Amino acid sequence: MLKALFVSSRPLSWVNTAFPFAAAYLLTTGQVDVTLIVGTIFFLIPYNLAMYGINDVFDYESDLRNPRKGGVEGALLDTRMHRPTLIASVVTTVPFVVYLVIVGSPLSWLVLAISLFAVVAYSAKGLRFKEKPFLDSITSSTHFVSPAVYGLVLAGAVFTPQLWAVLGAFFLWGMASHAFGAVQDVIADREGGIASIATVIGARWTVRFAVIAYLLGGVLLLFSAWPGPLAAILVLPYAAVCAPFWNVTDAAADTANRGWRRFLLLNFITGFFVTMLMIWWALTAR
Repeated sequence: MLKALFVSSRPLSWVNTAFPFAAAYLLTTGQVDVTLIVGTIFFLIPYNLAMYGINDVFDYESDLRNPRKGGVEGALLDTRMHRPTLIASVVTTVPFVVYLVIVGSPLSWLVLAISLFAVVAYSAKGLRFKEKPFLDSITSSTHFVSPAVYGLVLAGAVFTPQLWAVLGAFFLWGMASHAFGAVQDVIADREGGIASIATVIGARWTVRFAVIAYLLGGVLLLFSAWPGPLAAILVLPYAAVCAPFWNVTDAAADTANRGWRRFLLLNFITGFFVTMLMIWWALTAR
């Protein structure tokens, strides 16, 4: 059971939600405290277990048809694990949420509520935002940007135009990444009766949307505080990973998995350079 829950939580993606919160909170407060530690652990494991576990439960029928499932790119949960996964998602999340509510403010409660709603709404039956084209990419991006916004609000950050530029670029990155990730699942999603941005507008136009969104995110970073504009360079490898599939057909959409695997590796490389830029900003801003 623990192994299944571990795989379902997508360990390779843990850092994608924990880092935005930790970086936003630490850069704002300049100190390591209990709230930073608790919030980072929450967005590292329980948050991802809830997000991906709920997805694996409600996407079971399409996952059966998806050759990517069953490894680091997503668990193929046995039906016997569905109830335990949902229970584990709640049990591991609630204690952290209680603490964060106690130390937070009404505004931070609102941001956290939006973040958790997006986690549930993306996959849960009756909501299924993942089956509403473009809303699926918006919701997925919210999964990764909201921890950063929450960290900023919880720490009492001042939202300047430069900061909004960074958050806007991050949001476009999230939408582009979700859209490109959906391309490889076009065939499996259609066979499973699941709609997505890629199944509706097609693989080719989804890839083009992803490339344009990445580039627009880079443009927004040019308006951030120094050395933020240097981060605009970091969107180019993402666009380059997508570009070879600019004319991919729906029938060959699964070949985009090659690009997606490069994307997973690229996240760690990009994360290193983003961290260096954040340290640079912290040293020059104080």
